[in-house]
Amino acid sequence: MTQSDDAVPNDTRAPWPSRSLRDAGAIKAMAHPLRLRLLELLGAQGPATATDLAARVGESPANCSWHLRQLAAHGFIEDTGEGKGRQRYWRFVPESTHFSDVTDDPHLAAAGRAGGEAMLEYVVAELRQWRVDRTAESPRWREASFGNHSLAWLTADELEELSAEITELVLRHADRFTDRTSRPPGSRPVRIYATGIPARSLEDPSTAENASDVTDTD
Repeated sequence: MTQSDDAVPNDTRAPWPSRSLRDAGAIKAMAHPLRLRLLELLGAQGPATATDLAARVGESPANCSWHLRQLAAHGFIEDTGEGKGRQRYWRFVPESTHFSDVTDDPHLAAAGRAGGEAMLEYVVAELRQWRVDRTAESPRWREASFGNHSLAWLTADELEELSAEITELVLRHADRFTDRTSRPPGSRPVRIYATGIPARSLEDPSTAENASDVTDTD
């Protein structure tokens, strides 16, 4: 699970390891459509070689191998050590990663913005593809799938708490990534995307500037 948020969840709430990306190179290494796809496939399907993954994504094994090595260099995946010869088996490193562009480091801020844009484009593309493919799904799965667009009046602290609560809910079944026996019959990979942002276009211009400067206290 990867997050691009200004409000970083409390790591202690996560039921599995969490890593905050503070290196611009690591963010850039992950924020690439093919690498995001490879990461998801390894997380959902388990260890695989570059050749296996190439067949799934429609790329050459050599290209996939290069991208996999970039992910491994920054700790997102690792070599299982089970391959023979030049064939390496790669596995997803189970952890929740998050990054932000809220930093005094201009290089890290730029990487955070670019990473957020890359992830947004990736998610939007997947959502659009679902709109195309959904007619091929069973009625049960079409009924179970959802999209929720809401508005709420929240303080910055409350928004941060909501982010942590959603993260906790999503990671409730995180063990199913690494333990296939824990996956109930009929379960499938499900894409979940959540975002919470100030609705600036709905604010009263006379109060919006002051509201953005308010610091919440307990």
